[in-house]
Amino acid sequence: MNWEIVIGLETHAQLSTQSKMFSGASTAFGAAPNTQASAVDIALPGVLPVANKDAVERAIRFGLAVGGENAINRRSVFARKNYFYPDLPKGYQISQYELPIVKGGEIRILTKSGEKAVRLTRAHLEEDAGKSLHEAFRDSSGIDLNRAGVPLLEIVSEPDMRSAEEAVAYAKTLHSLVRWIGICDGNMQEGSFRCDANVSVRRPGGPLGTRAEIKNLNSFRFLEHAIEFEAKRQIDILDDGGKIVQETRLYDADRDETRAMRTKEEAHDYRYFPDPDLSPLEVSEKWMGEIKAKLPELPEAKRKRYQIEYALSLYDASLLTDTREKAEYFELVCRSLEGPAPKTVANWITGELSALLNDRGIDFSQLLISGKAFAKLLDRIKDGTISANVAKEILHGMANGEGDADAIIAKRGLKQISDAGAIEKIVDQVIAANPKQVEDYRAGKEKAFNSLVGQVMKATQGKANPAQVNEILKRKLAG
Repeated sequence: MNWEIVIGLETHAQLSTQSKMFSGASTAFGAAPNTQASAVDIALPGVLPVANKDAVERAIRFGLAVGGENAINRRSVFARKNYFYPDLPKGYQISQYELPIVKGGEIRILTKSGEKAVRLTRAHLEEDAGKSLHEAFRDSSGIDLNRAGVPLLEIVSEPDMRSAEEAVAYAKTLHSLVRWIGICDGNMQEGSFRCDANVSVRRPGGPLGTRAEIKNLNSFRFLEHAIEFEAKRQIDILDDGGKIVQETRLYDADRDETRAMRTKEEAHDYRYFPDPDLSPLEVSEKWMGEIKAKLPELPEAKRKRYQIEYALSLYDASLLTDTREKAEYFELVCRSLEGPAPKTVANWITGELSALLNDRGIDFSQLLISGKAFAKLLDRIKDGTISANVAKEILHGMANGEGDADAIIAKRGLKQISDAGAIEKIVDQVIAANPKQVEDYRAGKEKAFNSLVGQVMKATQGKANPAQVNEILKRKLAG
């Protein structure tokens, strides 16, 4: 019988503030253990928390991005979430429960099946806990409280996803958005962006099944593998007549499996109640309007504009807007062009240029080739100075700091041969030297033609105009 996978994600995005959620301690990554834990963070008697206005502003920014003004609660409340663990100094975590700062909204994702809207339940502010260190100790564990109090925005989706592919698409889209609007650096290796996946299975159209929560997934690949394993585990249990236990599980990347961690708590287990040390958050219309006015054009709006203004497909527009830096680079190149169409620019940026950046482990913000310099390279293809293949060579030279396209063309003698007479002479020589390929082509074997083109390009060191080579070669072979 068929089973349907049901997935909801809870994502913790560390907010890009200089200080913590309720204290002035630094949030910088990599400090020595317990050197960034203030009296508030370690809960010394008599200390009082004070909410970080910058963190609240970033939460409002997110709410406006996913749902507009209607997604912002004008009044929200901090609550105490009570549980006991060594890295939680107060014995409770300050979070939000009944009245979060953001309610509703949606994230639109693109999958192989098309566009889909994933609804958001809420996004609430909270502080992070500390960190238990097990690896550095043989017979005990250490506690580092540097992360205690770091501001987080926990973003909770509805259980709208039906496959690991959709969950990864959602996580990537959300990751791009929080970076786009400047509220989180998105560094998954440092724990700035991590996901908990709630996974269950059911008969199609039936009631929701019992879920398991997989904690602290800090890569998209781990998220995909953990969901796929967990769904199969649950299906196998149900097919054998068993029952799913609601629990919290961890993903073991080495074994590519999930393991039980503890029985899953319910909300009442945490005994939430409003924190008496913190006043309710009040968001004025004036403040919200000021934040809204500073928001950049959002990815979804850019995608729609690119489809209309540049006649790009949804797929191309989505690739160009997966980061704000890439989108801004694309627009700068388009504004600097003399000849090529935006579609050509899109193909180069999402193809050869993105591959170059991936090989070097950098992104568009670190690219040394300016948008104007890249536009000049594309112009040289358009005006016939160089071929597209030669342009790839020049691109790498530009990335290595050898100068702009014109300088590299002159230095390496890469200008394209467009003299029809010169090309015709070389074509005649290639035809004469390759009678077997000529015979094969005339017998209907198209691969033989490609071989002959390759011989011409080799003879000209790749400088011959490919369009002219094809035209002259076909004319000669037809004669």
